[in-house]
Amino acid sequence: MTYSLIIDGKAIDARESFDVINPATGEVLAACPQGSVADLDNAVAAAKRAFPGWAAKPDAERQEALGKIADLIEAYQAELAALITAEQGKPQAGPGAPFEVGGCVAWTRVTQGLSVEPEVLIDTDEERVELIREPVGVVASITPWNWPLMIAVWHVMPALRAGCTVVMKPSPYTPLSTLRLVQMITEAGILPAGVLNVVTGDAEVGDRISGHPDIDKIAFTGSIATGRRIMERAGSTLKRLTLELGGNDAGIVLPGTDMSKRMEDLFWGSFINAGQTCSCLKRLYVHEDDYDAVCEGLANFVGGIKVGNGAEPDTLIGPLSNKMQFDKIVELVEDARTKGARILTGGEKPNGKGYIYPLTIIADATEEMRVVNEEQFGPVLPVIRYSDLDDAIARANALEVGLGASAWGNDPGEAAKVARKLVAGTRWVNRHGVLNPTVPMGGVKQSGIGVEFGEEGLREYTTVQILSIAK
Repeated sequence: MTYSLIIDGKAIDARESFDVINPATGEVLAACPQGSVADLDNAVAAAKRAFPGWAAKPDAERQEALGKIADLIEAYQAELAALITAEQGKPQAGPGAPFEVGGCVAWTRVTQGLSVEPEVLIDTDEERVELIREPVGVVASITPWNWPLMIAVWHVMPALRAGCTVVMKPSPYTPLSTLRLVQMITEAGILPAGVLNVVTGDAEVGDRISGHPDIDKIAFTGSIATGRRIMERAGSTLKRLTLELGGNDAGIVLPGTDMSKRMEDLFWGSFINAGQTCSCLKRLYVHEDDYDAVCEGLANFVGGIKVGNGAEPDTLIGPLSNKMQFDKIVELVEDARTKGARILTGGEKPNGKGYIYPLTIIADATEEMRVVNEEQFGPVLPVIRYSDLDDAIARANALEVGLGASAWGNDPGEAAKVARKLVAGTRWVNRHGVLNPTVPMGGVKQSGIGVEFGEEGLREYTTVQILSIAK
């Protein structure tokens, strides 16, 4: 398979390339074209030329285009899922690569059906005033490596639906599925030339996106540090921003809660995609009277889960996506061990060329350990003991992030009262990390700006313009 940039409806070969690594084996999967600042400038220029025509399309035509894209993703689901497994590591079983591609279809179809109608604010004999939402313009989408295709869809489909044109920049760790999807859409002739472009690139290309005078909005999912850099560089042009910057989600198990029947929900809320999900549960607070039972239950449950190469049919949890993340997880677990934590299961760096790391439950974790106060983003869950519920809530809220949080209890109503006290964009009760394309998602504090999904997410790609008529 040969991969190309897509600019103005044409496949563009880059002068240079870089290797994409299969994280399960550590071997080179494919060569990916290395885009340049000049390529980005060409893509933005194409998107800017295409914007007036795409924005002027009747709503029904843009809806029809999204429907065709959903059909296309569905038709090529097996190919795209295999590519995600190969470049990112997500398994073929469980909530893995086919699940991700299926989510792309679902989010595209839901977005297809959304609309933001004009609102009549005043209608009298003297005047009529309408609030009209117009597409913001050229949108840049910068996506991470953990859910490469799903998050691309989260950015791109509402932008297209609103009437914006798009330039995509995928993560250099996982660019192939995004390049392939845009190639499919282009070859199928679903969109006019220039409406959807994709350019790979390094930090120089990313910085050019942040300050580009012809980019009107950036949708970014990634680290807080990079989000801050984007925001600083975007200030000179007053770009609109949607930033989803991750978190360090806390879960609190209320005193006396029987978790024996909730282990599967707790497991997937913590370990889906090997824990490489922004909205995974990453810190679990358990009352001292229930602490040993919950730790033992978790250790026993994860012991029966196969971790390995996602291409093997019985693998439920795949590798870490890249060496950078693998090395970080090794460091965090060793830091916890040296500071007195008990490693109940996992915690040993395996031999081999890939980035497979065992599911790891850490007991006697404390806030002095990096694995608690930093977002680990891996198959590791620290369990923290508490004696006072209000103190646990305060500790859960103490960090600068606030993407998600959860409360677990025998009585959902009582657990919801605790959840309401947690400072996070989404508070779950007796589950964690459950997303829906109709339900807005976003962070508070340092976890981001703006929301995604549903009509609230669609509005992020529009500007408010008033039409005021004297009768």
